Amino acid sequence: MIQQFIELGEGYGDIYELCELMKTNKHRISRTFIFTATDGDKKVASIASVFEPVGDSKFTPIYICREGIPYSTEKPSKRLEIFEETVKEVDQLLITLDVKHSSIYAEKELYYQYLIGILRLYHYIPSLH
Repeated sequence: MIQQFIELGEGYGDIYELCELMKTNKHRISRTFIFTATDGDKKVASIASVFEPVGDSKFTPIYICREGIPYSTEKPSKRLEIFEETVKEVDQLLITLDVKHSSIYAEKELYYQYLIGILRLYHYIPSLH
């Protein structure tokens, strides 16, 4: 089984693209996430959605908009509100996890391996059996 992050951008268009993927493939969504991280004195959020493999494929895509959204519980971002509305519309549970910021990793792939490890640890995605 291959579990891989597919990175979209950080802007509104990218958020809308992820939301449209979720709406048109709602039967394939297994989990939705907000990953929060601290970068210096700023708290930022990534949003992600895990999709089930297609047919006999062993490929599990995890679409993500990485760390481009300011995160505040007092003043929610419009981009987070759009994502949260879509999560409700497709009848999914939104899971929020506090994770390390990607800037502490030398390569983006190492950061994604770290996230996959967390998702496997908490059984949000299956192990590689």
